Amino acid sequence: MMNQLTVVFVLLVAAEHLYIMFLETFATTSRHTSKTFGIGVDELGNRHLSTLLKNQGVYNGLLAALLAFAAIGQDLLWSRLLLGYVILAALYGAWSSNPKILFKQGGLAIVALAVSFMG
Repeated sequence: MMNQLTVVFVLLVAAEHLYIMFLETFATTSRHTSKTFGIGVDELGNRHLSTLLKNQGVYNGLLAALLAFAAIGQDLLWSRLLLGYVILAALYGAWSSNPKILFKQGGLAIVALAVSFMG
């Protein structure tokens, strides 16, 4: 059983990943996507990069669905495992690309995981 604050934070992480999915899959060549990912609008129009982003968008959408399912089902173990997955991906992104990714992508998941261990 999960406390309500944990459910809210896990659902917020799910919403964040739905938003990332939207940027990657549906708004692939938008200025906002360009700014968010630090990739020029012209580059985003490249067919190969667009395909890669859309694939990544599907990953983020499925992750959001799993997070929401775990939160709504009050499954603390799966919520924690999925949050850990998000945090590990953010750590890798911070190491391999940009340190800011740890907080941009992983910050809310870190808070959600910490809250899951409270009361």
